[in-house]
Amino acid sequence: MSNNRISKRRVAALLGLAFDAEDGHKRITRGKNFLLAGGSEETHGIMRETILRVNEALDSRGVQLADVSPEELRDLLNDAQP
Repeated sequence: MSNNRISKRRVAALLGLAFDAEDGHKRITRGKNFLLAGGSEETHGIMRETILRVNEALDSRGVQLADVSPEELRDLLNDAQP
């Protein structure tokens, strides 16, 4: 493959996994830069609410997930927890 065709654009996504579901349901939520899988209804809801708040914060700052440092992401996640 030619070097001209290889994109230098950074891409980032978050993957949330939970294993506490005991009701047999398979919960999956996909979004702009995330994939959430598994968990009880409560746990999956917390993961979903958290990532939606993180995305809102990123949008309000006008930045993409790939543009934030690990430390900034940690702070966003901590601030976004319901």
